[in-house]
Amino acid sequence: MAEPPQGQDDREPVELHIVSDSTGETAARLVLALEAQFPDQPFVEFRHPRVENVEDLHIAVQQARGRPAVMVYTLVEPGLRDAMRQLCRRARVHYCDLLGHPIDSISRVAGVAARMEPGARAPLDSQYFKRIEAIEFAVKYDDGVGKGLDEADVVLVGVSRTSKTPLSIYLGYLGHKAANVPVVRGIELPPELFEIDRAKVVGLTIDAERLLDIRTARVRSMGAPRKRYAELEVIYSELEEAAALHRRLGCPVIDVSELSVEETAMRIIRLVEKRKRAAAT
Repeated sequence: MAEPPQGQDDREPVELHIVSDSTGETAARLVLALEAQFPDQPFVEFRHPRVENVEDLHIAVQQARGRPAVMVYTLVEPGLRDAMRQLCRRARVHYCDLLGHPIDSISRVAGVAARMEPGARAPLDSQYFKRIEAIEFAVKYDDGVGKGLDEADVVLVGVSRTSKTPLSIYLGYLGHKAANVPVVRGIELPPELFEIDRAKVVGLTIDAERLLDIRTARVRSMGAPRKRYAELEVIYSELEEAAALHRRLGCPVIDVSELSVEETAMRIIRLVEKRKRAAAT
């Protein structure tokens, strides 16, 4: 008799060893994106931050030797990168150099040598302060609060739990001032919503069953009894009301049911920029 296929719990975890001459946050963020591409594969992360010499690298590689492991590293100093590559090859451990190839490629194209400074941070330039201002804007004008719709670069419109707040904060991180307007039964919408530039308005929707799961989990986490907020009949009614509003505004609508905040934000930016270009011609 054939054995049943192995499930996720039966798979051997892949070890991801994050090695860095700084905090390792850059590599850690990429590792999360990599893991998302293998939803059925378990992973175990090991961090090796602030490595300073070849001995530190040797210790990290030895921990992965003979294991189902990948060394993922962000090392700025060329000597350490070369040493890491050699150590991994000798130990027969798979490796991924996240900084070396991009640094070399940019240096060749730009004709300028990289600083080669571990832990170097982006300068506090105008772009940095623009992001900070945009994040503060998102917090100030979250959930229909205040009168920031006219000043906003993007205005999000949707029912509760369609990721309006995290999207506004993330768009702020990218330098875009985002305000959001909740569609709530019985609560009047701000008049400004119908007076601003329609090109910057984007509607958000979500699958009703998915929204029910999210709201039910939210109510449970708050330790509150189930409310009409988390009833399917109410959810369908709210989504229909939001859809009617979206049609009235003539705005594009994004279904966030299966999208990450990052992917939704990119779609929002592309939509708004495209609509603004069209309006300007």
